[in-house]
Amino acid sequence: MFRSSYKYILTLVLSACLFVPAWSESVKELQRKQKKLQAEIEQTNKMLKQTKKDESATMNKLQLLNQNIKTQKKLIHTLDNEITALNREMTRLSNTRDSLQVVLERYKGDYAQMVKQSHYARMQQSPLLFLLASDSFQQLARRTRYLQEFAHFRQEQVRRIENTQAEIDTQNELLETNKADKQAALSSRKREQANLQRDERKQKNMLSQLKSKEKDLNKQIKQKQKKVDELNRKIDDLVRKQAEKASKTSLTKEQKLIAGGFEANKGRLPWPVEKGMISGHFGKQQHPVYSQVTMDNKGIYLQTTAGTKARAVYKGEVTSCFMVGGTYAVIVQHGNYRTVYSNLSKLSVKQGDKVDIKQAIGTIFTDPEQDQKTELYFQIYKDKNIQNPELWIAK
Repeated sequence: MFRSSYKYILTLVLSACLFVPAWSESVKELQRKQKKLQAEIEQTNKMLKQTKKDESATMNKLQLLNQNIKTQKKLIHTLDNEITALNREMTRLSNTRDSLQVVLERYKGDYAQMVKQSHYARMQQSPLLFLLASDSFQQLARRTRYLQEFAHFRQEQVRRIENTQAEIDTQNELLETNKADKQAALSSRKREQANLQRDERKQKNMLSQLKSKEKDLNKQIKQKQKKVDELNRKIDDLVRKQAEKASKTSLTKEQKLIAGGFEANKGRLPWPVEKGMISGHFGKQQHPVYSQVTMDNKGIYLQTTAGTKARAVYKGEVTSCFMVGGTYAVIVQHGNYRTVYSNLSKLSVKQGDKVDIKQAIGTIFTDPEQDQKTELYFQIYKDKNIQNPELWIAK
């Protein structure tokens, strides 16, 4: 009877040990994702604070607000998943605790029954008399060994009871921790839901204001597109000339290694800004306000806070530094690959410089005419062919 109980508790405890890490890892991963999303919202709010201190609607404010709403929805979804995972974990912990309690009661019952046995009671009253009543030396030896084994068995039963109680206490502590985590997640969800509803009201109001300024905004969009087209032509021309010149000679051993490293890190390259968001995706994109207006981006736009520096996504050599429309652009060569960093107000490098990964290229321009917008225009070329940077930088 005692052995079967021991096997039961051993199986139960081992099962609990096997399942705890899987669930706890899932909850921890969701909590890590939650913190990351909250950091993104804080970054966007910081950019919003740097816009003009009035209630007038601007494209920049709307874009930042749209990003906040998108991230808030992701955060609420993550919190919902975390609450579900915590509920499952709490159910599992509760079931394990209840099962352990059943085993504990069984152990206690077994021990109580053992104590009640008259033979055991007599031994407890006078173990010495039990030994002295032996009829022979052999019987004395057997009784001595019997008493030792019985004492060991009694100690083992007490140890099992204590261990089972300790495991129940552990399950109770884990339950309390999960309850606290669940309460925190519920509070966060309630707060984020309120923030989302507030921002969606602002978004609706801004869209209404901006649509009433359609004529003026269309003019601004065309002016901006004209500057971007001029910049793209200049970049394309420089990259084409550099690629054609390079094609006439073989890459050096060092350049081949750099190109190989750049290519091997596709999807893992660091962002060209330390913190920020993608405010303009690669390729043809519909305007966020005017559905009839589309933009064809030859790179991606990354919006960040004022004073932020653009940084190299991989080691290489600066092959061009030039100015278009009042701001600087820098081309960095990585073997047969090139990265382009545009819309800089100040440079930290010059042509011919060797740069390392994450080294500062220059300070990103903050545009007072665009509601203090600080935005980097980033491109990647392989030879003369434009690439989608979102496929190259880390997710």
